[in-house]
Amino acid sequence: MMKRIGIMTSGGDAPGMNAAVRAVSRKALTEGLEVFGINYGFAGLVAGDIFQIDAAAVNDVIKRGGTMLYSARYPEFEKEEVQLKGIAQLNKFGIDALVVIGGDGSYHGALKLTQHGYNAIGLPGTIDNDIPYTDFTIGFDTAVNTALDAIDKLTDTAASHERTFVVEVMGRNCGDIAMWSAVAGGAADVIIPEHDYDIEKVAAKLKSARQRGQKHAIIVLAEGVMHADEFADKLSKYGDFQLRATTLGHVQRGGNPTAKDRVLASQMGAYAVELLMQGKGGLAVGIQNNKLVSHAMTDLFNSKHESHLELHQLVEDLAY
Repeated sequence: MMKRIGIMTSGGDAPGMNAAVRAVSRKALTEGLEVFGINYGFAGLVAGDIFQIDAAAVNDVIKRGGTMLYSARYPEFEKEEVQLKGIAQLNKFGIDALVVIGGDGSYHGALKLTQHGYNAIGLPGTIDNDIPYTDFTIGFDTAVNTALDAIDKLTDTAASHERTFVVEVMGRNCGDIAMWSAVAGGAADVIIPEHDYDIEKVAAKLKSARQRGQKHAIIVLAEGVMHADEFADKLSKYGDFQLRATTLGHVQRGGNPTAKDRVLASQMGAYAVELLMQGKGGLAVGIQNNKLVSHAMTDLFNSKHESHLELHQLVEDLAY
């Protein structure tokens, strides 16, 4: 019978991770379980950096960005001998099951633990929104709003100096942050890995807009395509657009999570505990059509997140 559960955050930090830690902790405590936090992800598990969490430990963390459990990448966990060291620590602390908050790499580690007999549930904590079988990941909405705030400010400068800004946003090989912030920011164009682009057509669009009196523009570029400086250099060969390149970088990972991310993390965290109490493991939690769902982690490894590519077309339609 499950008596103790562990929680860890792994991989890149995402706003809302603390809200998820709080939800898992409070839900588990409500159900009469003991809760243990694992610092620094799988690296901390192997090192035994583990401590007990009570209700007071997660007071007010729902509003904080980053992760109170810290995070670290630990590719060494792919080796079975390293996994067994982690399991020895689970045995030492009497931990029966785990909730792992992170992205694709974190899910691989969680699945390994499940295969060794320690049920683990994965929560999608990543700003990239690149996890299959979930419409949204924890941290995505906050990252989009951070990018949008920067785009709004850059638009003011672009208008003042009649410039075109190429704004590079994060997302690895997923263009969701780029598309959502481009639509919300009124961008002239969005360049993403999932859709081909023609640099000459981008230039022609900017020239046409200038002829109609629109002398400034924002182009949102997903980092999975190329760097902003490189794109601006290529575009400059087709006209004098007064180009400036801006890379937003890791600022998109920080900050207080939005209400949407706090609610999503809370829902997913509580649901993860429910799944563990049912004796389930090797599952990843998601939200589809506003309903909580769970899928086998093995299914996720063979699938790809489906981006809302209609947003790419919407940018095109509204950039007239």
